[in-house]
Amino acid sequence: MTWSTLLVERRGGVVRVRLNRPDKRNAQSVEMWDELRRVGLELEADPTVRVVVVSGEGQSFSAGIDLSVIMGQAQGKPTLPLEVELVQQAFTWLRDARFATIAMVQGYALGAGFQLALACDLRVFASDVIVALPEISFGIIPDLGGCAWLPGMIGPARAKELAFTGDRLGAEEALRYGIANRVVARDQLEATTMALATTIAAKAPLGIAGIKRAMAAAEQSSEAAIRVSAREVRICLDSADFKEAGRAMIEKRDPQFSGK
Repeated sequence: MTWSTLLVERRGGVVRVRLNRPDKRNAQSVEMWDELRRVGLELEADPTVRVVVVSGEGQSFSAGIDLSVIMGQAQGKPTLPLEVELVQQAFTWLRDARFATIAMVQGYALGAGFQLALACDLRVFASDVIVALPEISFGIIPDLGGCAWLPGMIGPARAKELAFTGDRLGAEEALRYGIANRVVARDQLEATTMALATTIAAKAPLGIAGIKRAMAAAEQSSEAAIRVSAREVRICLDSADFKEAGRAMIEKRDPQFSGK
């Protein structure tokens, strides 16, 4: 499909989804949210997708919500959809998808931009990254996943401090907090991220999906995670990929997983 605010390209099992408003530092519009939601539905329906990498064109990942949207709403001109849950789906598919998702982040990732990165399973940051949740300064809250996902990454006290104050974090601080998985020089960002994506894309898809479900259950309780792990490993043990892994080990070659 053709997208107005996104660029979508594929290399094997790895799909790149790029925010494409570089002149606005990829500020997010209602149209972009709709396209992100729809591209998520399209990719989830494709069983050959293994990894999705989300990035932003230009100097920044995403500076957050387009200020014209915020200001219009504040001035009594309805610009934000009342169906907040529908907007949230532009983000939540990245967390809920059966495949791995990686945010490749440079420059600013503020507000909705930061929350889009938080929605991904993994985050690779360039050394120039600045993240923040400035919503409180606009009289609103981080409703697109920040309040849901950040506490589990860095603990509730730190998450509340960032949301209460809107303070900014640099890349190294984000790494120490556990927000970033890796921090690399700006000129190494794409190569590092795509190498990670390629490595994960070669792994067993059913295993990746099972790991995500089990770890999501762990957010409820360890008991829930144990139950889900038992269910998911039974699926894996009964799969053609499990048999393929055994054959590959005997034949001293890399397994070729099919997701079946």
